[in-house]
Parts: sequence; structure tokens; C-alpha cells
Amino acid sequence: MSIIENLKNLDLESGATATLTYSDGVDVFVHNETEVETALAETDVVRNFAELIATRGLKVNTLFGTNVLQSLRDDGLLDDYERDDTFSDYLNEVITDNFWDVDFIESSTEKYDYKRGFCTLSTEVVVPVAQLLELKPYLTGWSASVRSNGGMLTFE
Repeated sequence: MSIIENLKNLDLESGATATLTYSDGVDVFVHNETEVETALAETDVVRNFAELIATRGLKVNTLFGTNVLQSLRDDGLLDDYERDDTFSDYLNEVITDNFWDVDFIESSTEKYDYKRGFCTLSTEVVVPVAQLLELKPYLTGWSASVRSNGGMLTFE
């Protein structure tokens, strides 16, 4: 079952939120300190994050309650968008180009030796369950956690 179908089957309160998590990684060279750039180019974390936050009507917040789109607007990073129905592509480019400044996606690198390693990019956001059920964004690859009467439930 999909995340949306699982959420429909739960008896959640009207104000319930879901924590969505997405993660992917890639083998990298660490001796030249380009592991994050390699992961940005070879994983789809930023692309999937951009598609999620570009979903019209979906309020996506960080774990600290910051609205992602509003934060990008406040920082002036969305000023050059030409309103041509390529918003998710534009967001993908903006987040990739400003990766170290926007701080919505975490990176971690496991070093195998002085030359090789594995870099993982991950993001975690909070969205209202009611909006997920109404808008049905593309969530393949994401995991969702919700608090219910039975405790914390996680779906993949």
C-alpha cells in the first residue's frame, strides 16, 4: 500500500501531521573533498524534495516549524522565477546551487579509507496529513511517520 492509502486507513485527528523523510547516497571519492557535489549530481534527493515543496497547496515545514517556500522567498532565492510552470525544476536548481546556504538537506559521509567513501543526502519535513490526503503528492521513495493512538507509525 502507498503512504497515502495507509494514511487514509488510520483514524487520525484533523490536525495531524506527518514527518516525511527521504534519503539516498552514492559511492564517492573523499580525497578531493567533492563528496557532497558528487552526491548532489548522482542522487535524486534534491529533485524529490523540490517536487514535494512545489506541490501547489502543500504546506511543507522543517522540523523546527519553518515554512520551506517562505524561507526561500525571504532569502530572495525565488525572485528570478519566471512563472513558466517549471517551478520544481527551478527549485531543484536553486537548492542545488545554494546547498550550503539553505540548510534543508543534510549530508553525511562515511569514509572507507583515505580515498573512498559513501555520501548520504537526506531531508526531513513536516506536512499536514489532511493536505497529503487531498493533494496526493508523489511520495515514492519517501517514508512517513505519524503519531496515532497506538504510538508512532512509519510507512515506506
